[in-house]
Amino acid sequence: MNSITVKNQNGLFRCIPQADWERIFPHIQPCNLKLGQIVSEPNIIQKFAYFPSTAIISLLYSLENGASAEMAVVGNEGMAGVCIFMGGESTTSDAVVQSEGLAFKISSDVIVEEFNKSPAVMHLLLRFTQALITQMSQTAVCNRHHNIDEQLCRWLLLSIDRLQSNELVMTQQLIANMLGVRREGVTEVALKLQKAGLIQYARGHITVLNRPDLELRTCECYKVVKDEYKRLLPAEFSV
Repeated sequence: MNSITVKNQNGLFRCIPQADWERIFPHIQPCNLKLGQIVSEPNIIQKFAYFPSTAIISLLYSLENGASAEMAVVGNEGMAGVCIFMGGESTTSDAVVQSEGLAFKISSDVIVEEFNKSPAVMHLLLRFTQALITQMSQTAVCNRHHNIDEQLCRWLLLSIDRLQSNELVMTQQLIANMLGVRREGVTEVALKLQKAGLIQYARGHITVLNRPDLELRTCECYKVVKDEYKRLLPAEFSV
């Protein structure tokens, strides 16, 4: 892919000033991420930051008993690996591919160098990090105070926003793991949404049929997150 094509594949890429982009572009490596692939693990120094294009990466925390819950989702609007430029080098969570597809990776050394060299890149990455923290915070509130119906609608909308289609390839067990709930609860809500004509679910494929009504059914958490990304990031960036 040429420079222009790659830059249009990710929201953060589109917002990088051209002079900075010309330095960064030679260091970008395309990669195809597979469903379930772990791109970073807890307490291990991250050597690469990942900028999804058609892939989606979930940031998950796993307990000692094997249970897990999703804290945030990253797609073509952003990056996985903010700990690289924040100075921590690693986190306590996993970054796992939720939806397979194309991404671009950049070595941590290049990210740190550009963060320190370019005020524009630094401010862009810090604003994205604040938006990501908002998503994490809102997810915690949502999981505590809203029902599974609202949580699933929020999760579907966040995921669809980061894809080029209205279809997700995801089993109910994986969704349950993401939300930190029982599989039976996800099954019950999915059937309810399907009966209402909002989604179609078959053999691990979820298709959103009626987005406007799905938005009406979700909680305020979805809009809070979407509005914060819009407030913090330039017009070229989109979710």
